[in-house]
Amino acid sequence: MTRSSVQGEETRQGAPDAAERPGAAVDEAGDGGGEAAGRRREGRGRRVLRWTALTLAVLMAGTAGAGYLYYEHLNSNIRKDPLNLGDSKVAAPTPNAAGQTPLNILVIGSDARDSEENQQLGGARETFGSTPLADVQMLVHLSADRSNMSVVSMPRDTLVHIPKCTDPDDGKVYPASEGRTMTNQSLGHGGPGCTVATWQELTGIHIDHFVMVDFAGVVAMADAVGGVPVCVDANIHSRDSKGHGSGLKLEKGTHPVKGEQALQWLRTRYGFEDGSDLARAKAQHMYLNSLVRTLRENATLSSPNKLRRLAEEATRALTVDPGLDTVKKLYDLSDELREVEPERITMTTMPNRYVGARVEPTEEAEKLFRLVREDIALDGKDAKKKEPSQAPKEPVDPAAPDEEIAVQVRNGTRTDTLAAARGRADTVAGLLVEQGFGQAVADPSVLPSEDRTTVRYPSADLESDARRVAKALGIPADSVRRSTDVSGVTLVVGADWREGTAYEAPESDNTVPESAEALNGADDSACMHVNPAFTWS
Repeated sequence: MTRSSVQGEETRQGAPDAAERPGAAVDEAGDGGGEAAGRRREGRGRRVLRWTALTLAVLMAGTAGAGYLYYEHLNSNIRKDPLNLGDSKVAAPTPNAAGQTPLNILVIGSDARDSEENQQLGGARETFGSTPLADVQMLVHLSADRSNMSVVSMPRDTLVHIPKCTDPDDGKVYPASEGRTMTNQSLGHGGPGCTVATWQELTGIHIDHFVMVDFAGVVAMADAVGGVPVCVDANIHSRDSKGHGSGLKLEKGTHPVKGEQALQWLRTRYGFEDGSDLARAKAQHMYLNSLVRTLRENATLSSPNKLRRLAEEATRALTVDPGLDTVKKLYDLSDELREVEPERITMTTMPNRYVGARVEPTEEAEKLFRLVREDIALDGKDAKKKEPSQAPKEPVDPAAPDEEIAVQVRNGTRTDTLAAARGRADTVAGLLVEQGFGQAVADPSVLPSEDRTTVRYPSADLESDARRVAKALGIPADSVRRSTDVSGVTLVVGADWREGTAYEAPESDNTVPESAEALNGADDSACMHVNPAFTWS
């Protein structure tokens, strides 16, 4: 199967870093890895609205083509892959009172150079035909009432458990990863469906579709709208004495960028602020916000010829799951996306912390995932929601008798400022034994840090058992989570239960964690600060 790609990266994480691989080429010409910050902080919310914008404008062309044959031609351009290559599934969300359900689309960008055009735009010629890595991963969540959109990006070097996946082309089975590995490697385990499976395992969020977009699609999009306005606070030339940089050259002020210059903007790290990947992410957010606004206003898309050309480029740039494999399906989706105003779009990055040179999700990441699972708008502007018309789905398998449910209890009460409360795992395990869970035992081998008390289970057959344990202790159902980090039903006593024998669930905090770095889609005031070392006169 052919993989597509969103943009080149500074290094191919998951393979040796550029600094470790002699002669390695990277996305900014001559850049052999750059600063540690650039290598270590990938994925900060970048390319967040590119696919959304592509769908909003490009796929309108499906109705402006030259009849049925052209429509079928466009359909044949679109590449397809199965949605989920894993064995486990996540239940779809319960419809709201109006019978509506949210929509979750995983956007994947591969570093593969799978065509001459993409290789030319993406660099890294020695990687042509190699196993692709999912260096861009972001979840686009469209609310059930279609009033708002939330986007969660995951850094490419996040350490996760990749589940067992089966390649749909040759039947090759990729066993589940031993321990944690970088999330970008999931794409090489059979295709984008394994990246979907990895996300579902980590977040508990049901994913409806996936989309991959390549370099050529980005260039075509910018060309089609006549350029995307971006701003710099000084003249910039992203090139140093050693040849590092994207080559971007702009004068101070606001300018429309298109074609390869648009791609240069999206890649630029050298010359923006401190030269880190965080600075590049800010520039990408600015571009993507501006692109969405431009698409809503730009009259050039009224030209049938431009629409057809854009449709041709867009459909060749896409790889999708079977649920989005025709122009009509994509057009129908674009109609739904178009309902959301830019000011109701919120872009975030999964909260994370360093583990050596990599990162891992923090407790605040789980909070962000919960907000998405519960369809809570990240901009805080949700109207009061009616109760769902039906109760949440109960597990199919009934719970085992209490005395047969094996439970491990872990002390997760440690916080950034407080040591773990002594003896909490023993105390809570004792409470369970008193209530008839004779196989409950404290597990002192692991001392996690959790804000909230949770019950976790590894597979669907243990979900009912986990819910039964939670109910016995008064732990709410939304604190019961499937997780590949545990081997059986596991109760993690969090910082919200440091003492006492009765659990009192805290009131839900539905604000977005500051560490998610939320950015509003309507923000048009941003202007990139240029590092004085990269300016010119």
